[in-house]
Amino acid sequence: MNHEKLAGIAISLHVKAALNYFYQGYNCSQSVFAAYADVCGVTPEFALRISSPFGAGIGRMREMCGALCGASMVCGVLKGNTKAAPEEKERIFAQVRNLAGAFRQEFGTIYCRELLHLDPNLQEGARPSVRTDDYYASRPCERCIAFCAALVEKFLEAQEGK
Repeated sequence: MNHEKLAGIAISLHVKAALNYFYQGYNCSQSVFAAYADVCGVTPEFALRISSPFGAGIGRMREMCGALCGASMVCGVLKGNTKAAPEEKERIFAQVRNLAGAFRQEFGTIYCRELLHLDPNLQEGARPSVRTDDYYASRPCERCIAFCAALVEKFLEAQEGK
């Protein structure tokens, strides 16, 4: 764990779990969502499966950061709408916008391609890079995962207070 890169982020057990999933080779979305499988009432295997398409900016299209997708999924499982009423939808949409706003404030963007400083003309679906020390050092993914897992911690604390 690169403690320098994670400065300012509270490292809870769930944040550690998220980082451990990432270090095992899981994508950013899987790493955040599976770390909260216990809180969401699902098995880690189910969490890994359902969050798998959202990594690498959703299907390696380099769109919205997978870690942010994983955090949004946790919020959806816990507080998502089950009725089609507009106010029900708005409640969870507002929460996701809050997560995205905090993420954007921290990183300047919510887009994977911009976080990784990728060429916008890069072909979608390019093969993943091999995970080496250089891989981890050159990417913000580790910090994005820890930050999103910590955002979920804050969300959970806020829910307890209600």
